[in-house]
Amino acid sequence: MPDKLLYLEDLYIGQRFISEPRTVSAEQIKQFAAEFDPQPFHLDEVAAAKSVFGGLAASGWHTAAMTMRMLVECRPIAGGLVGAGVEVSWPRPTRPGDTLHVVSEIMEITPSRSKPDRGIVTLRSETRNQNDEVVQITTSKALALRKMALTEEK
Repeated sequence: MPDKLLYLEDLYIGQRFISEPRTVSAEQIKQFAAEFDPQPFHLDEVAAAKSVFGGLAASGWHTAAMTMRMLVECRPIAGGLVGAGVEVSWPRPTRPGDTLHVVSEIMEITPSRSKPDRGIVTLRSETRNQNDEVVQITTSKALALRKMALTEEK
């Protein structure tokens, strides 16, 4: 995780963040699915082969959870990544052995009119596999604190 925390004043439209890669195994896919999304195409290779996926596929929510981890590690936003809304889509499945990384770009910055210590940042993030194929697209709004919020806390 980078050392320098980023505040609203440090962010700009077009700023990009790229995560470190993360590989997912069949066992991880099955463990997540067993607990959170127990559908046959996430749990069993034979059943998955007969499904619309044509093979074992990670739950979209598993891909989303891995994406969140990678975003936290590559975007050191002061106060944490506090979500204020998200749209998510999965154009292709995440497969066992895929090595994912996230490319995220700031699309909009809106300082709050009613709370001068913060603003909202709109980000578009693509989670890509080792072939640079997009497996998840997220457009999210996140809280970003101003530097003045830090000085007021002290």
